[in-house]
Amino acid sequence: MEKIRKLKALSEKISGKVWHVSQLMFLLTVGLTCQVSANVSAQVVHLQAREHTLQAIFNEVEKQAGLLTFFSNNELDMRRTVRLQKKDFTIKELYQVILEGTQLQAEIINNYVVIRPAPPALPQTQPKERTLTGQVTDDKGEPLPGVTIMVLETTTGTSTDLDGKYSLKVKPGSTLKFSFVGMKEQIIRIGDKDILNVVLKPDSETLEEVVVTGMAQMDKRLFTGATDQLNAGEVIVQGMPDVSRALEGRSAGVTVQNVSGTFGTAPKIRVRGATSIYGSSRPLWVVDGVVMEDVVELGADDLSSGDAVTLISSAIAGLSSDDIESFQILKDGSATSIYGARAMAGVIVVTTKKGKAGVSHINYSGEFTVRMVPSYTTFNIMNSQDQMRVYKEMQEKGWLGFAKTYRASESGVYGKMYQLINTYDPVSGSWELANTPEACYQYLGEAERRNTNWFKELFKNSLAQNHSISLSSGTEKAQYYTSLSLYHDPGWSKASSVNRYTANVNASFNILPNLSINLISNGSYRKQKAPGTLSQQIDVVSGEVKRDFDINPYSYALNTSRALAAKDKSGYVYYTRNYAPFNILNELDNNYIDLNMVDLKFQGELKWKILSGLEAKVLGAVKYQNSSQEHNVRDNSNQALAYRAMADATIRDANPFLYKDPDIAYSLPISILPKGGIYKRTNYKMFGIDFRATLSYNKIFRETHIFNFFGGMETSSIERQETWFNGLGYQYEMGGNPFFDYNAFKQLAEENGQYYDNVTTTARNVAFFGTATYSFRGKYTLNGTLRYEGSNKLGKSKSSRWLPTWNTALAWNVHEESFFESLEPALSHLTLRASYSLTADRGPAFVSNSRAIYTSYSPYRPSSTVKESGIQISSLENSELTYEKKHELNLGADLGFLDNRINFTLDYYTRNNYDLIGLTSTQGAGGETQKYANVASMKSRGVEFTLSTKNIQTKDFSWSTDFIFSKNKNEVTKLDTRSRVIDLITGNGFALKNYPVRSLFSMPFRGLNKNGLPLFLNHKGDITITDINFQEMDNLSFLKYEGPTEPTITGSFGNIFTYKNFRLNIFITYSFGNVIRLDPVFSNSYSDLDAMPKEFKNRWMLPGDEAFTNIPVIASKRQNKDIPNLSYAYNAYNYSDARIADGGFIRMKEISLSYNFPEKWISRLKLNNLQLKVQTTNPFLIYADSKLNGQDPEFFRSGGVSAPVPKQFTFTLKFGF
Repeated sequence: MEKIRKLKALSEKISGKVWHVSQLMFLLTVGLTCQVSANVSAQVVHLQAREHTLQAIFNEVEKQAGLLTFFSNNELDMRRTVRLQKKDFTIKELYQVILEGTQLQAEIINNYVVIRPAPPALPQTQPKERTLTGQVTDDKGEPLPGVTIMVLETTTGTSTDLDGKYSLKVKPGSTLKFSFVGMKEQIIRIGDKDILNVVLKPDSETLEEVVVTGMAQMDKRLFTGATDQLNAGEVIVQGMPDVSRALEGRSAGVTVQNVSGTFGTAPKIRVRGATSIYGSSRPLWVVDGVVMEDVVELGADDLSSGDAVTLISSAIAGLSSDDIESFQILKDGSATSIYGARAMAGVIVVTTKKGKAGVSHINYSGEFTVRMVPSYTTFNIMNSQDQMRVYKEMQEKGWLGFAKTYRASESGVYGKMYQLINTYDPVSGSWELANTPEACYQYLGEAERRNTNWFKELFKNSLAQNHSISLSSGTEKAQYYTSLSLYHDPGWSKASSVNRYTANVNASFNILPNLSINLISNGSYRKQKAPGTLSQQIDVVSGEVKRDFDINPYSYALNTSRALAAKDKSGYVYYTRNYAPFNILNELDNNYIDLNMVDLKFQGELKWKILSGLEAKVLGAVKYQNSSQEHNVRDNSNQALAYRAMADATIRDANPFLYKDPDIAYSLPISILPKGGIYKRTNYKMFGIDFRATLSYNKIFRETHIFNFFGGMETSSIERQETWFNGLGYQYEMGGNPFFDYNAFKQLAEENGQYYDNVTTTARNVAFFGTATYSFRGKYTLNGTLRYEGSNKLGKSKSSRWLPTWNTALAWNVHEESFFESLEPALSHLTLRASYSLTADRGPAFVSNSRAIYTSYSPYRPSSTVKESGIQISSLENSELTYEKKHELNLGADLGFLDNRINFTLDYYTRNNYDLIGLTSTQGAGGETQKYANVASMKSRGVEFTLSTKNIQTKDFSWSTDFIFSKNKNEVTKLDTRSRVIDLITGNGFALKNYPVRSLFSMPFRGLNKNGLPLFLNHKGDITITDINFQEMDNLSFLKYEGPTEPTITGSFGNIFTYKNFRLNIFITYSFGNVIRLDPVFSNSYSDLDAMPKEFKNRWMLPGDEAFTNIPVIASKRQNKDIPNLSYAYNAYNYSDARIADGGFIRMKEISLSYNFPEKWISRLKLNNLQLKVQTTNPFLIYADSKLNGQDPEFFRSGGVSAPVPKQFTFTLKFGF
């Protein structure tokens, strides 16, 4: 550079005035040889750092190549920084890079590099078109069919054939764009070539550099939050139509508990653990930028209840997995802050597929799934022989005598025997069963050998099918993607079936070069059948959790004696339940739910590129869901017959489903359903409107300062309507003609009940938000977000209804530093992240007290003649109720080793949740004893990491591994809500100060007494059998803490092996740190319908057994009479520390093998892809606590419509053309 300065000084002395260096270069050019040395231009220069000033580059060229550089100060700024993509350049390549876009050119003349303006292009005649041919391949040399090839600035284009070849009419100098899904796009100027072969490289790294937040896309290098992007094609589980279940084990910090596997039921998903006590703690689902709403809002415990409403608890059950492109999971406050008070529990962003310019593509996918029938070999249920021995003991203890059993509400083998003994056949002139010891012995012997397999009776290896077809097409002006799908499931059990139809249209139009619009419409229709069910109930006095008329097939198979028969040569065999004839197969035929679900979404987004870097977007969406549930209880069902079971005075007086008129003295119980059945219809509707307007600005100043701003406003309105009607006397066998009975309405009026209802709620929200990001050369990034929003569901005071949320974050891309090169390639990249944020949530869905809530009711009157309607205040105004809030600190690091063959992501976080909503005592202030308020706080912390390795990678074989680990612990630090014993000991657990938010406690079991009855420590400190108060709230310290019911450690271990066109995937998930309440199977009294676990073999039978067993005695009839409330003891035993198991497990989640047919094989079929895949899902548990004895550690056996996720095998066929 000293020589350059001397030459500048020399030019200033010529003619006494300043000459431009360009003039001096002209003189030198005339005087020097104009021949450029090819050897000099090809000489290689090595540059250490990635960023250089022009002055530094010229110094290196002079130092390494001995070339001086001449230029004009008016044309080049020596301080300008240039970012280089590699280290080694030829002289010619280097000057082409640094002069790109400057309209300057460099020429090597002897020992000088002369930089001067490029000569203006001379006008040319219009070139003639010619045919350009070539082949497009991947980096392994395999031809790529269907590659889109477009001539830029025209509408001309084509695509490659099955051999990757193409032919296209072009003009000399045209520029072509080559694009293909999953490959890096290439733009090539063809010059005067006639043949152009192109190699496209995988685009996996490029894909990972974009973070989709649902509102915008951001460069990952400038993103400061904790997030995971999942390619749908890699995580979707074939044969499992609900895409939310595909996330299990796929992202660190995200837990998915399959509390029920029935279609339409949502799994329990947590992003970094629970965030609320009464709220759902479920993440927000965002599909193509639009928040998905549930047609009905459920709490965390509702998901595992088994109630019929759980069939519509999944917001994305209508989304076809074949339409999904990717998932983006936003975890910390920095990532979710743009959603403010809706994102405290995390955000899951779903991006669906779009059309691309080029040739049209039609793709088909077919999945064929067979689910395995459960087997008794995995459960500890007694066989019929062992069960009959227990019945023998029960008979000896007075439970199965003729007088007791013949008229019992529940009876099986013995009850049926007594009915046959007491039934006379006038045709044969004999009794159905002789009342002799020999006949009875023979009958009971047949039952002992029966060993009915209820699983085979109630389940089937049916074939479920999922078919999807899609069309993708487009030009540079418009792109389209349309799809149709059908899911047909004839039912795993004989009580269920599903048919789902989906349609999707995604169209984009480039109206002007700077104006485009994207229109998306999604629709789905589902018709589903499920077993008829009533809501689950908890008896807070006795501690019993029950469900009337439960006919859940899975529960029935595990709870029903194998000594019973389903059918005999004459047809169904009926036993007794609820004082009426009962056969499970008949009941499933006559007691069922028909569900019809319509889910529609229409959205449009307008994009306007106002200026370079400045873009405006406007999005509008309309969402509609309509669900109708028809519970059909036909005339001959057990439930309908129970309402008119009054064969004799004993049954009439004992039947709780009969009605006794209080207006008639000494009246006998009568039926309110003398004819027909029950038709109950429940409708849920949701109509929502979303509007969002945003403005984004992205600019890079002097190639150093990167600035990004994104801001806007949004508003939404969600209206939900629930209507139901309970029709008694609907005569299914008489053409649906209703039979009205006055007494049914009279009983409802006396109980202040209703036979129909209509409830409408409206949620309105508005928000203003903005986020700004600054980055210095991509090295140091600072991000800040502010959102201000309001909701009509919270208190009317300004401080309660309106809330500002915010985030501030830093990131340091260490690999952009010059010193990082000394660490390469051992360390490939390193990013350090830190964020601190405030996010929030509106709290439990059922809490809405911005104003007083009035409801109608019927005041009690002693006579129906003076009945009148009334109105009451259901909830007083709660003006100070405000948002649940969360402060979160997140520290993260992203590392890559050995040229990114090893990638490691680590995050540590701490959370402080406060103003959590719960019930609190008001001491009667304002006329209420309890109301919802911001009464609780909790803290949590966790660590999570993902390790991904490419173990082996050759031309034909590769092996990659992913290991995911996350650990989360939380603790309730403040709780003004008073918990009851029953809340803390049932399976879901509950909150208690200084314990996890979902803590499970147990009744302290103190062994068996000398008579085999269970003993417990009660709240008074006494050892007792029945002095147990399940509603105790003041003293809870006597309970034994078992642990949280939600896992604290979760993760997965996956391996993918590829050999040529074969791909083997082995995926394992694991979960630890939680406890499970074993299924409640003990009772103070049993019937001869009941099945019992094998552990009953070790029950107390003789005095002294209490020293060797903790299984209580089968209580005799006398013991039940002598000891009041003996049921308390057995219910307490079900919820004692003797009935606890470790919830940890390791599950083989998936094993799949796929084969992609080579192009040369399928070219004859005119296809461009063909894949076959076989897969098994949930084949077995690698580890689980032996105490579970077949009980699935994820599944809550709550009856109703619930069912576990089954073991299944799936065959998949995919092809496209």
